[in-house]
Amino acid sequence: MTSFSIHGVGVSSGIAIGQAHLISNALLEVVHYQLPMHLIDDEIKRFSDAIATVKYDLEKINSSLRKNAPAELSAFIGTHLMMLSDKSLSEAPKKIIQNEKCNAEWAIKLQMDEIVEQFEQIEDDYLRERKQDVIQVVERVIKVLLGHPSQLATEQQLSALSEEHKLILVAHDISPADAIQFKQHEFAAFITDVGGITSHTAILARSLNIPSIVALQKARDLIRDGEIIIVDGKQGVVIVNPDKNILTEYKLRQEQWELEQQKLQRIKSTKAVTLDGINIDLFANIEVPDDVTAVKAAGATGIGLYRTEFLFMNRREMPDEEEQFIAYKKVAEAMKGDVVIIRTLDLGADKQMNPDTVVTCANPALGLRAIRYCLSEPQIFHTQLRALLRASHFGNIKILVPMLSTLSELRQTKLLLERAKLSLRKQGVLFNENIALGGMIEIPAAAINAEAFASELDFLSIGTNDLIQYTLAIDRTDDAVAHLYNPLHPSVLKLISMTIKAGEKLGKSVSVCGEMAGDAKLTKLLIGMGLRQLSMHPSHILSVKQQILHSQMSALSANSRKILNLTDIEKIEPLVAKLNRIADLRMHPRP
Repeated sequence: MTSFSIHGVGVSSGIAIGQAHLISNALLEVVHYQLPMHLIDDEIKRFSDAIATVKYDLEKINSSLRKNAPAELSAFIGTHLMMLSDKSLSEAPKKIIQNEKCNAEWAIKLQMDEIVEQFEQIEDDYLRERKQDVIQVVERVIKVLLGHPSQLATEQQLSALSEEHKLILVAHDISPADAIQFKQHEFAAFITDVGGITSHTAILARSLNIPSIVALQKARDLIRDGEIIIVDGKQGVVIVNPDKNILTEYKLRQEQWELEQQKLQRIKSTKAVTLDGINIDLFANIEVPDDVTAVKAAGATGIGLYRTEFLFMNRREMPDEEEQFIAYKKVAEAMKGDVVIIRTLDLGADKQMNPDTVVTCANPALGLRAIRYCLSEPQIFHTQLRALLRASHFGNIKILVPMLSTLSELRQTKLLLERAKLSLRKQGVLFNENIALGGMIEIPAAAINAEAFASELDFLSIGTNDLIQYTLAIDRTDDAVAHLYNPLHPSVLKLISMTIKAGEKLGKSVSVCGEMAGDAKLTKLLIGMGLRQLSMHPSHILSVKQQILHSQMSALSANSRKILNLTDIEKIEPLVAKLNRIADLRMHPRP
């Protein structure tokens, strides 16, 4: 058998060696056929029964979760259950069956296509990936309608596998519910044709510490069931039918990787301090309150970004003040005095709350979103600010404002915050009168004017994902230009440096909360540039901490200045790699 490799996007590091287990794509099996009038009611019932079956299956999976299971699992299952209850999926296909006189599979696929088209208009990476939730839910329903709901290998198939190899899942996409079932069988890795760095498959793989590669395009077609494959999650490479030499090499790499992961656990309770005594705060990013479990398990010292929009998504009504207050309070209390930075609502033209609502915008990324949306909807913003202020009485909460571009936006925000405080004072409600207010620097205009923003804010947080995209005019999810997306572009580094210097000059803390913060290859560069706070996915904290513990700040600062003076990205990349090899031979890393 010929050996070959496929390249994709590595979203969870590690090396897995095993046999391919292919999962069918039910959407490809859907055919369209007409039904006589007297069978329409039966078809509608068949559809309703399928919805009920999937709900039952998901609830059963959810109830079977272990208490120590990652919080993301239950949250994702809840999202799918909520979608199944939404009329756009549970009722609209019935009308299509009746009006078009078509089969149930075809009806729900038509409805899915319409919803997915709406999600395609969303600019935000994470929220655009939520279209995969719709596809996964629909695929699960279609599998029931087609009579083969289970994607798992049978126990006979599992026992027939040799002890030497585990299964590696190869699919067009993997739903959270399927991932949970797969995990129970201790599968070695996930690889999918679709997905991105923020897809649920990626998030789940990271939370479960399972190697994963997405966006492989044709893996499902090129790989055969039972073939031996190697998954290198760090490099984003799948090797199919490796020869003896390659297999031996990767087994050694796998052993080395597992040993490194075991060693990382030893530093969980160690403070993130450089060899010359500089302390670095390592915070975690979260989406839902239950994520706090993962934050504590990783040894994070606080929450640097709590994305509140996930309280608002996939529903037709806004969460009221009490619902928001309970969510924010839960996180604040769970962190027991550690900092919790909560970002205000980031909805707008590119992120719709109601899945049935279609808002047309020529360029959603440049439209009414984030703080622009909040200022245009002062009552919605007022409700959130009151909830945040109320929760501040129960913990160390700070408020973070996204996508600031002008001082006028900031001043309007501060005015609305004062109005929210006044309304609570009149009611005698307790809150932190001196709650800190920060701003996200994710637009080049804000980075260039960072000193002015720092003078009116308590802290700054650099959102590198958007800052890179806006600076380079690149959509990293667009395959045609994704290769141009590079955090080491000299213009990006200069904007980050300008923001850090503005904070230093005015005595305001500056953090990074984008993907750059969790990339251990960039840790020494970022702290060498002057950053003292990094916020990332909990699964990245230990690898970043390891880099900090082996860093000598005096050497890093000098070399980082040299890198910032360069204008050619091809010269910057090797110097960053060299920076990671710098070690002060006079000192030894902590045990």
